[in-house]
Formats: sequence, structure tokens, C-alpha cells
Amino acid sequence: MDSSGASLPSSCPDARKRRVSYFYEPTIGDYYYGQGHPMKPHRIRMAHNLIVHYGLYRRMEISRPFPAAPEDIRRFHSPEYVEFLSSVTPDTLHDHTHARHLKRFNVGEDCPVFDGLFEFCQASAGGSIGAAVKLNRQDADIAINWAGGLHHAKKSEASGFCYVNDIVLGILELLKVHRRVLYIDIDIHHGDGVEEAFYVTDRVMTVSFHKFGDFFPGTGHIKDTGVAAGKYYALNVPLNDGLNDDNFRSLFRPTIQKVMEVYQPDAVVLQCGADSLAGDRLGCFNLSVKGHADCLRFLRSFNVPLMVLGGGGYTIRNVARCWCYETAVAVDVEPDNKLPYNEYFEYFGPDYTLHVEPNHMENLNAEKDLEKIRNMLLDQLSKLQHVPSVPFQTMPPTTEVPEKREEDMEVKAKPRIWNGGVNYDSDDDDDEKPRGRSLNNDAAYGTSSDLRHSFARVKDEDMTDANVKEESSP
Repeated sequence: MDSSGASLPSSCPDARKRRVSYFYEPTIGDYYYGQGHPMKPHRIRMAHNLIVHYGLYRRMEISRPFPAAPEDIRRFHSPEYVEFLSSVTPDTLHDHTHARHLKRFNVGEDCPVFDGLFEFCQASAGGSIGAAVKLNRQDADIAINWAGGLHHAKKSEASGFCYVNDIVLGILELLKVHRRVLYIDIDIHHGDGVEEAFYVTDRVMTVSFHKFGDFFPGTGHIKDTGVAAGKYYALNVPLNDGLNDDNFRSLFRPTIQKVMEVYQPDAVVLQCGADSLAGDRLGCFNLSVKGHADCLRFLRSFNVPLMVLGGGGYTIRNVARCWCYETAVAVDVEPDNKLPYNEYFEYFGPDYTLHVEPNHMENLNAEKDLEKIRNMLLDQLSKLQHVPSVPFQTMPPTTEVPEKREEDMEVKAKPRIWNGGVNYDSDDDDDEKPRGRSLNNDAAYGTSSDLRHSFARVKDEDMTDANVKEESSP
């Protein structure tokens, strides 16, 4: 498989090597949207567990994100909305103060109020802001936050299981240093929140590959291209059920190659929503893990600073497989298809492999339709100003790395809810709450005791990058 791209000069002596920074909050898997809800933060812990058992953590710098402060989140979201998110709890949900805002902020069924909601948002956003700081400081070539990628959240509205748009916050941080940022979204759902945030500027170009039609959120028509200064800087690729690896590659590579040539971004953000994989609980595409990861492999070849984020993904065993494999692509390793034994091994039966075969399903993406889409996209790109300039201005201060707060990593936070048995149910429609992986269990970190010491908390009045080295890296 050809993985070549228009490579740019590398800061690394080895043209293949990339400095990868990986953000992970050990408590992320404790958050629980509720009985039967398809969004399960536990999938991030499962992915991390595979990453550790494959030994990939040895090839990366590991950081525990500092929680995004309310003032950081207000850089995009409205003060009233942030105040609501930071104060509402399941116990106060129906009091007068909060009940009147539920409809206004679209909080309820798809976006429920659950225990620790704002802390979950802070962890997700903190990882993406921290990843941006790593790239801004040139401390990494690739920065990964699988807890990020929550692309539907709007300025004053939750949407599509997303409350705080960590992607927009990360891009705003990148724009402090970089003239142009390219955002690419391969989630099966249109990246509407990010597109809307940057719809009138040429400083950020958004490209979304998604299912279009009678499908959430219903936006992302190919003719939606941006307005004012942002005209032609939003690119939408509407697709049909059954999209396979060959279809996707035939659209993704030529389109992104042209975008990179014409737009020449200083940094790229890739949202790797895994609901575009075959067999996803809410999806209808037919991509393999390798086909999905080919997008990351292609972007990596350009050697432009790259932020890699999570997103959707609702068959959680496949989400874990996908994000583990894409972490391996980032560090240029080809992991064994046979899964190492891990705390969630029973999830991956009966084959216990990293890769899964695509389904036998009808592909509604006709070659002539894909060719038409490809031509329309390239025509739109031909109308772009070549490398839009940015007016001279005083560069805003980058977020500073805070002073480390002394913390005994042997003393872990008390688990919020679960302290029961050790078994997990598979991701059926009637999932129970995750059980048994309390923070007093090494499995909460998905790692051995020596790796536990590589995580550290840092503290400052502003949200900043958690600059914590992984001690046992070669």
C-alpha cells in the first residue's frame, strides 16, 4: 500500500520517526452516560489498555491532561452555557435554576446530565488544549487525545452526545502560533460544530467525510462551502451506506493531497471517529481498521504538526481496536494481529484479533457518483486563494506549561460510583454501568505499577499542557 505524500522537511533526523505525545486521563472510563446510552467513555480505557499491552507507550511521551478551566472553555462557549454545565448535576437537574435551561441548552435525552459531567468535559477539552500546546511549543510532531473529538457541541448547545467542543478549543490554541489550520473529520457524522465555528474564516479549513441524507445531524451538503472570508474553506464529502476502503481511499487521498498543496496548513487536526468502521452500532459504513487508519498514515507522511483526536464509535471493542492501531501508525509500528492478553480480553472474542473483516453489505456508493463528487471537490479547491495570507498582528501568548503540583501517584482518587465485581458486560443495547475497575486497581490505568509513576498532575490558574515525560521510554 502506497503511503507516500508530499513530504515536508522533518525536524527528526529519521524521516520516518515522529515525536508522539499521548494524552490520557486515567479516570475517563469511569464516566457513564446512563443505561442503554450508546456513548461509553469506557472505550477510551479499553483502547489505552491495548496500547499499553502492545508496548506502544514506550514509544511516546505520556501526559495526563490538566482539566480545562471554565475560562478556557469560555474561549468558545458562552458564559451562561459553561455556568450551566459546571453547576448542573443529576440531583439539581429539576430544580428551578436548571430545569428552565434544559431545553435552551439542548440537554436531556441524547445529551443527559450524568454524575461528573463537567469533569468529563474538562478532561476531554484539557487533553486537546494540551495537545495543541505540545505542537505549538514544538515539543511533539503528533499529539493524540482519544478522549477528544467531540465535534457536535455548539457555542451554547449540547448536541450528539457532545457538550464541550474540545476540537474548536484545540484549534483556537493552535491559531495562536499557526497561520492556517486544517481540520479533517472522518467520523460517519458530519463535523457540524467545528465547521460552524470556523465557517466565516480562511484561517481554518474544514473537511468532513460523512454519511449524508436521512442521518444525524442532517448537515454537510457538498454545496455548503463557507461564507464571507471563509468561502470555499469548508469542504463537505457526502457519502452513502456501505462505503468501503477502496471508495474512501479514492476520495480521501486526492482530495487531501490537493488541499495540502493549495492551502498549505501549518498544522492539521484529524478527528478519527470510529463509527465509520464496519459493524458500528450507529454507523452504516464498511471500513476496516486499516482503511480507517490509512487516513492517519497519509497525513503523517506530510510531516506537518498533527493533532489526532477520537470522536464517535459505538461498538466499543472495535473502537478500542481502531484507536490502538492508529496509535501504532503514529509511532510507526505494525502490531501483531493476535491480541496480547489484557484486562478486557473477553470483549474481543471469538477471534481475539486486532483487525476485523468488513461486513457483506450493499455498497450504495456508485463509482460514477464518487467520480462526480471527486470532480466537484477538486473544482471547489481550484477556487481557493493559494495559501491565504494572515494580516500581521501581535501573537497572543501561548498557554504556559504550569508548575508541577506535588502528588503521590500511589494515592488515587476515590471512585465515584463503581466498586463492585471484576467482570464487564459486552456492549449490548442494555449495558450495565462499568464495574470493578476502580481507581484503586492498576487496570484503571491499564498499566503496570512502574508506568503509573509516569503520570503526574500539574496545576496553574490557566489550562496548560501537562508536560510529563514517560519515564521508561527508550
